[in-house]
Amino acid sequence: MAEGRTVGLTGLGTYVPDEVLTGEEIAEISGIPEEVVVVKMGMREKRVCPPDDDHVSDMCVAAGREALSDAGIEAGDLDLLLYHGSEYKDHVVWSAAADVAERLGADDAYAHESYALCAGAPIAIRHTAAQLRVGDIDRALLVTASREEDLVDYTDGDASFMFNFGSGAAATVLEADPRDDRTRAVVRESAATTDGSFSRDVVMPAGGSAKPPSRETVDAGEHTLTVPDPEGMKERLADVSAPSFLSVADDAIADSGYERDDIDFLALTHMKRSFHEYLCDELGVDEGGQYYLDEYGHVQSADQALALAEGLDRGRVADGDVILFLAAGTGYTWAATVLEWTAG
Repeated sequence: MAEGRTVGLTGLGTYVPDEVLTGEEIAEISGIPEEVVVVKMGMREKRVCPPDDDHVSDMCVAAGREALSDAGIEAGDLDLLLYHGSEYKDHVVWSAAADVAERLGADDAYAHESYALCAGAPIAIRHTAAQLRVGDIDRALLVTASREEDLVDYTDGDASFMFNFGSGAAATVLEADPRDDRTRAVVRESAATTDGSFSRDVVMPAGGSAKPPSRETVDAGEHTLTVPDPEGMKERLADVSAPSFLSVADDAIADSGYERDDIDFLALTHMKRSFHEYLCDELGVDEGGQYYLDEYGHVQSADQALALAEGLDRGRVADGDVILFLAAGTGYTWAATVLEWTAG
């Protein structure tokens, strides 16, 4: 375990928009049987954003305010504001982190962004905890939000594994050596791995430097996410995904001084129900030690905080519990972080 100051999670906040899209509606739009969408894909419903509201920065501000209130600190107390959410945000070539810092009043903090797509939460915690342990900073707010649901074409069968994309935000406050009565969780160790052979398997064909936006790309519908070779990706991913999930989980657990049997609550990226259940079984986590996000869908790197918040609301997380944040993001990166819940 890394030497240095203790890192505590002192605040947690979440935000989701009001509008709901149901699995039944997704089935009707896509032509996929409702049972497949709701049961197999695990999409009972999810939240979606209106076109003119709940932009990524707006949702981050809402979640950030809740996390700061939960921690009992002011934005002016922060040394760092880190955005680890979607690259699809209010504007392109633009810092959501700086905008959120300004709107919250984090005048003494520096702000920057970290992109690991849907693996972003454990990695953002890992990077920030390292800074806190060595004394580079004392207090940090991590914010994330996604509305990549905007980029999903429900008539594109090749993109069906992204039909679960939902909208929302989350925020966490991390502090060095906080008082015991302010510590909700102690941050332990993390692990991550990347297989870059998947780097071009999920793309939005146009909009970047390889194919700049134009009237032609818009008319051709090339500004939604798709998978150029869905069967090839599925076949290759099947061999590496579960072992990679379990590898980073085991590394983070072992480096934190635990074993799989010690995990009390698993906060996991939303995925098809059967794979979620498989990973829970492999890690020895029963139904009372998890929350399946079928009311939210996959909200990129907000998934872990949303699952934890639901676990707390439902009494599934108690003082002394060992929590595992476990995530994966296209690219493909798998990441894990261990927390010890202390209630504060």
